[in-house]
Amino acid sequence: LYKRMQEDDLKPDSVTFSCVLRACGNIGAMRKGEEIHAEVMKMHGLLEKNSVLSNALVGMYAKCGALAKARDVFDKLPARDIVSWNSLISGFSQKGLVEDALNCLENLKREGFSPNAITFVCILKACGMSKKVHIGKQIHDEIVERGLLRGNIKLGNALVDMYAKCTDLLKAQQVLDEVPSRDIVTWSSLISGYAQQQRGADALNCFDRMQSEGLSPNAITLTCVLKACASIRALDKGK
Repeated sequence: LYKRMQEDDLKPDSVTFSCVLRACGNIGAMRKGEEIHAEVMKMHGLLEKNSVLSNALVGMYAKCGALAKARDVFDKLPARDIVSWNSLISGFSQKGLVEDALNCLENLKREGFSPNAITFVCILKACGMSKKVHIGKQIHDEIVERGLLRGNIKLGNALVDMYAKCTDLLKAQQVLDEVPSRDIVTWSSLISGYAQQQRGADALNCFDRMQSEGLSPNAITLTCVLKACASIRALDKGK
């Protein structure tokens, strides 16, 4: 559509560029994203005046894994907001670069910004990937202190997933039991954790509890449950 628009001799504006950059990030089309970046730079002052566009640019490079470029764009922004910071933190988290993500967290606080649920979800993902459970617990304490778990299922899911990936399954189970709402992602994270640690009976128990709450398993859940069945030779349950 962007190409057709240009063929019609219509000039893109900041909204057009923001949407196209988001599309590039979603499919990992960094080369096209770089072309769009070059076009944006030709329109003097456009990037400096529009925070949504600048955030989309940081987000595009971060999603494409080009973290040096994302950081370069970020550092040159005349003004940053929590969305800018979250885009950069998300990029570091996707790569499991927990120290870089945590440095960003400290710097955003230093600049007077308050991390939100999205910030913490990204940080927890980095902690899980790098098995930094002690840092994850610190983040957990801050989340509880600020009351962010109420009504935010994604944050609860991120906590369960972080503890499960760090093999602290007791804590993962405790969080699942305490969150005000849970979904298939919450249960699948815990079931996966038990299955990975060869605790088949616990995984199957969670599976039964999940179904008793009226939730239907997805492909990820079933894959983990089958692994659990194999670990305890529960052939009938597997069938």
